[in-house]
Amino acid sequence: MKDNMITVGLDIGTTKITTVIGEIAPDGSVDIIGEGTVPSEGIKRGAVVNLERTIQAIKSSVAAAERVSGVRVDNAYVSVAGNHARALTSHGLAAIRRSQEIGTADVERAIENARAVPLDPNLEVIHALPQEYVVDGQEGIKSPVGMHGVRLEVDVHIVAGAAGPLANLRRCVQEAGLQVRGLVLESLASGLATLDHAEQDQTVVVIDMGGGTTDIGVFKRGNLSHSACIPIGGDHVTTDLAQILKIPMEEAENVKRKYGAALPELADPDLTLEITNAAGSTHAISAFELSRIIKPRIAEIYGLVRDEIDRVLGPVELIAGGVVLTGGGSLLRGVAELARERFRLPVRVGRPRGVGGLTDIVAGPVHAAAVGLVLYGGQQRLGVGSAVSAVPASVPVPQPAEPSSPVAAGAGMSTGRPVSMDFEPPVVTETVVVNPPAPPKKERPARPEGSKSLMDRMREFFKDWM
Repeated sequence: MKDNMITVGLDIGTTKITTVIGEIAPDGSVDIIGEGTVPSEGIKRGAVVNLERTIQAIKSSVAAAERVSGVRVDNAYVSVAGNHARALTSHGLAAIRRSQEIGTADVERAIENARAVPLDPNLEVIHALPQEYVVDGQEGIKSPVGMHGVRLEVDVHIVAGAAGPLANLRRCVQEAGLQVRGLVLESLASGLATLDHAEQDQTVVVIDMGGGTTDIGVFKRGNLSHSACIPIGGDHVTTDLAQILKIPMEEAENVKRKYGAALPELADPDLTLEITNAAGSTHAISAFELSRIIKPRIAEIYGLVRDEIDRVLGPVELIAGGVVLTGGGSLLRGVAELARERFRLPVRVGRPRGVGGLTDIVAGPVHAAAVGLVLYGGQQRLGVGSAVSAVPASVPVPQPAEPSSPVAAGAGMSTGRPVSMDFEPPVVTETVVVNPPAPPKKERPARPEGSKSLMDRMREFFKDWM
């Protein structure tokens, strides 16, 4: 076992902290050799709220993984979640001299031009993720190096996080005895671990249902093209149960996991629970009624996910081919069926793929992000997977944004509409008239008042599905 081929993923969440140690072979295959999961303390909605408790939890998680693997680790790829992150997609262009092949420097120049967008001074770039390239109008190019052309274009998905929360996260990891090898967006890591080969050829929505947040990642042909975070997760379902049933959070969590369902029709019709509240009084509730408490919160999460995608990319039924659910919240019975009903798309629960070793331990959706961090680290260390390259932590913060900048305004998770991959740059031509001018064209009649455009008719057609 070579130390330089050991990669560590540290997933710091609201409810748990998971450390996964992977051994990367020269051919890129990954074996999981260590895992440690402990309850998370000091994290709320993806952000550090108690330094000491977070540091101790990280130490415990890493120590558990080291005991299983027999390997001492000193660095890790760390997940980033929370609504402090912002994302936008920017377009970059690089001119290529005639008779010359496109080189790596040309690709980097196009990406740097795309990154030259004004951002709030309090934001720090986490990722600059190239999408597909366009060479002289030819779209769908994964790697343009070695090709001939005079115009290279690329859309880059830029993810930035608030400097304060990121600094607190780094401090916790460093004081726990680890160096931060890289920060990785939670939804990106989850997608790397769960998407199969067929899904990498289409547009898929990945929904990571965590305890404090729900992370959204829209992958287009294997590339992360849109990301967002909703500050609602599985803990809110537990809170609903605790408040309505008047029981402690721990007991509410156990009730949710053992007897809960996102759809009342999936609940056991013959099951009745005896609930004893803090005052000592006992009352009965059926599993059907329990599910009726759970369903509205899960439906709310799906509604917010749908609103985010519809706002930025368009109706989800038109832009996506399927939905992949992952994270601890996806283990609740009925969540896939409810998602299928809400999104009108094929839905499955995503589990980590493409790894060996301790697969029985990391086979569940709760380990998707941690395994994805290891896979991401393997790509970076072997020099592959350039489509998801990260920006080093030392990247200087871009210049302050103008007041009109959508990112500075902080409007939602994604602050700019991603550039369509079908975009073609407008061609301006000059026409010289050499013949007598043709008779003037008749003006196009104005649209009658009250008529609807094609997009309005399409939205009205789908409104009952939304």
